[in-house]
Amino acid sequence: MLPGITVMRSYKLSWLRGDLLAGVTVAAYLVPQVMAYAVIAGLPPVVGLWAVLAPMVIYFFLGTSRKLSIGPESTTALMTAAGVGALVGATGAAGAPQRYAEVAALLAIATGVVCLIAAIGRLGFVSRLLSRPVLIGYLIGIAMLMIISQLSKVTKVQVQGENSYQEIHSFLSQIRQIHLPTLILAVVILVALFAGKRFLPNIPSALGVLLLAAITVAVFQLQQFGIEVIGEVPDGLPQPQLPHLGDLQLWTLFPYAIGIAIVGFSDNILTARAFVAEEDEPINPNQELLALGAANIANGFVQGFPVSSSGSRTVLGVAAGARSQVHSLVVIAVVILVLLFAGPVLQNFPQAALGALVIYAATQLINVAEVRRIAQFRRSELVLTLVTAGAVVVLGVLNGIGVAIAFSILDLIRRITRPNADVLGFVPGIPGMHSIEDYPNATTVPGLVVFRYDSPLFFANADDFYTRALQAVDASPQPVHWFLLNAEANTEVDLTAVDALEKLRKTLHERGIRFTMARVKMELSQNLQPTGFLEHVGKQYIFATLPTAVAAYEQEFPQK
Repeated sequence: MLPGITVMRSYKLSWLRGDLLAGVTVAAYLVPQVMAYAVIAGLPPVVGLWAVLAPMVIYFFLGTSRKLSIGPESTTALMTAAGVGALVGATGAAGAPQRYAEVAALLAIATGVVCLIAAIGRLGFVSRLLSRPVLIGYLIGIAMLMIISQLSKVTKVQVQGENSYQEIHSFLSQIRQIHLPTLILAVVILVALFAGKRFLPNIPSALGVLLLAAITVAVFQLQQFGIEVIGEVPDGLPQPQLPHLGDLQLWTLFPYAIGIAIVGFSDNILTARAFVAEEDEPINPNQELLALGAANIANGFVQGFPVSSSGSRTVLGVAAGARSQVHSLVVIAVVILVLLFAGPVLQNFPQAALGALVIYAATQLINVAEVRRIAQFRRSELVLTLVTAGAVVVLGVLNGIGVAIAFSILDLIRRITRPNADVLGFVPGIPGMHSIEDYPNATTVPGLVVFRYDSPLFFANADDFYTRALQAVDASPQPVHWFLLNAEANTEVDLTAVDALEKLRKTLHERGIRFTMARVKMELSQNLQPTGFLEHVGKQYIFATLPTAVAAYEQEFPQK
């Protein structure tokens, strides 16, 4: 229940230097980043710093990854904005910042409750619902929405609209009202951020860029030219408080919370698994649900908003030498110091700089190399990627999640409803039996069709199995005496599939063809036993291996 304590019992002093350096490095990158993510969520920038503290402390004790950086993150921030905006708007309190912050905190608690229920129900497998192409497409869609959400910050154009289409139309219709000094400052900062990544990849240059922007604004008094700054930042640490439901119904929170939980948890698992060293304990999905749930609930009681993990901060920590979650304790210490003493500096951060930082972060979500790899692998997976990205942009974040999961499941069903099916033969110089399509020089045993169907058999592919099995028989150049099903890939079967097997057996029997089976695994045999199908086939025609089946056939039908 407390993996962090287990790690600390075996903590090595030699790790401390790496954890200290990683903690300071991650904190320098985190401070401006989480403030920008709070802005995405529609909250004051300081809330981003508040939302770091409780989650990191809790993950230190409950998390199973030694290197994961948890806290405000771009995807969950954008989803929070969508959810809170809809919930607050439904109550008619859209213009009340305090109410917006309370609903964000309530959404964090609801997200945490969803994660805890999933942990109790051992639903960690949910992280597998998003295939890689769909996840890449989802992140591209999120990146586009992040960029659209910052148009007003970097131009001072009052962008309005309930969806991305309306926001883009609103921006384009007012393009002549762009505030040029704000736009120039945003572009300069954006160029500086890209330059820092290009020429100083191992240094958290984002904080330096924003500090330089704040100094420039203060020294040259750029506010007189209409440059907006963050303004007053509350001193001290967040005060625990219970957010009020007010006019909201409790159940209205959970559709949004479920979406945030699924995506946040998937991101957690994917990032954590990407940075597991050989000496680390394996990542436990259900324990990660527990950690994420507890972190979000705690965050809701300290005026935070839903959080997940940050891939960019995790990468930075690992590169700087992080060996355990002790580096997160260092991050917490630095953030506390910032909250206590850096208020005057933070309040001079220009809004355009935070908008530029969000746009920069969005571009890091677009993995061009991965899209190219998907396109080279299979065109259908590229289509999935692009459709998912489009769905997120057009339909919004929460609906985009549903489309992403639906497409992942449909893609899975598509693959297993019409899987690969082969007739097997012997290939000179290669032991065993192999697909005659893969090896043109393969030869078959005259009168014997060895058929392999590469999928579990169930209701969705039962008809396809039956049809393709008969096609294999019909395609045989010689009269067929035996049909031999190589069942090694048929690890699962349902009643509909059993009916298809029996229908195939009867059809073949009417043609004078013997139905036989080989490599029937114990689980499949146990599933078939109560149906009586194995008795219909005959135990003497069910073989442990392909060679014994072929030998039995040749004994019954000697080859000339």
